[in-house]
Amino acid sequence: MTKTAARPPAEAIAVHPVQAPPPAGGRGRRRLADQVRAYGFLLGGLICFALFSWYPAIRAVVIAFQKYTPGSSPEWVGTANFTRVLHDPEFTAAWRNTLTFTLLALLIGFAIPFLLALVLNELRHAKAFFRIVVYLPVMIPPVVSALLWKWFYDPGAGLANEALRFLHLPTSNWSNGADTALISLVIVATWANMGGTVLIYLAALQSIPGELYEAAELDGASLLQRIRHVTVPQTRFVILMLMLLQIIATMQVFTEPFVITGGGPENATVTVLYLIYKYAFLYNDFGGACALSVMLLVLLGAFSALYLRLTRSGEDDA
Repeated sequence: MTKTAARPPAEAIAVHPVQAPPPAGGRGRRRLADQVRAYGFLLGGLICFALFSWYPAIRAVVIAFQKYTPGSSPEWVGTANFTRVLHDPEFTAAWRNTLTFTLLALLIGFAIPFLLALVLNELRHAKAFFRIVVYLPVMIPPVVSALLWKWFYDPGAGLANEALRFLHLPTSNWSNGADTALISLVIVATWANMGGTVLIYLAALQSIPGELYEAAELDGASLLQRIRHVTVPQTRFVILMLMLLQIIATMQVFTEPFVITGGGPENATVTVLYLIYKYAFLYNDFGGACALSVMLLVLLGAFSALYLRLTRSGEDDA
């Protein structure tokens, strides 16, 4: 015979009560509180944007149609400010210089950061040191950087011409020459701003799977072929977005012509933003300055919309 185990008494059996789910109303109140807290944190940023970005932009559009002087009541003049700005001889020179600066910045300042990122990505030693060296110009205040380059370009005792004399090469007027001033400013802007772009490219390069390069090497692809068929397609989105941001930034160049050349020589470096500064703070014509600002805003907005539409349609076709 088999012995059956003794059954424990009923009072020894632990009974665990089933917890009822929290009421739906409690979950709703908790979710609402979380949303209120999140929007509360966002409120500070929204207030800052409203006070320092949106309100000045709207105010500038309004002043563009007014005759406005600080301390006096504005007078509505319609499109008179736009007409006066369009007939200014400096208007054509400013737009020509700005567009030329943007084109030169794309030719010089767009390829160099990408090439530097490719080199840094291939380094095996001292990566952190070289990243700091590349990013160092970004940490220098823009005005200080421009003053350093102004001394560097000095046609008399500047370091640039001293180096050329040491190499027995002809010297240059650099920022003091009408033919070389604009390209000199492009070099300054490229040196001062490429550090952040290099790091963004480097992050994009490091996100590319290594298996793609290994497969390309097995297929006998050269270095240039790997860059063309692997690196560029994998970083295409980053390249397109940085190109758009660079065009918008270079169209608003101001610090370099203001500090280094003062718009000269012979208006060779007067840009749109520098002309806006002259209208507002030298001519005391805030209506004309705002009218020129609205023109620049409309142009950059239209270009950005067209650029994004073309790149999006290209991605859809691909």
